[in-house]
Amino acid sequence: MESMKGVRPEPVTGEFVIIGRRRYPAKQVGQVITRQDRRDFSTGEVLRAMTQLGFTCSPRPAAASAPLAGPCEPASATGAPPVHLTYGQV
Repeated sequence: MESMKGVRPEPVTGEFVIIGRRRYPAKQVGQVITRQDRRDFSTGEVLRAMTQLGFTCSPRPAAASAPLAGPCEPASATGAPPVHLTYGQV
């Protein structure tokens, strides 16, 4: 916790570690704690180590997205407004 004091969390786009009240990306935590380049360790290694130390770790946050239309459904099935195309008009 002391190592992460004063470090602003980067935007979380993948797995993260909760330190205090903040969510830090796992790679950021690994970089700060080990003082190594992020390419030198995997996210899984950071999550395992932090979990063994008693920190709460979570997988990638679920992305909220609109359902996609299937191959036999019209595009309007996604809830998107209809698009009207006109050809040959100026």
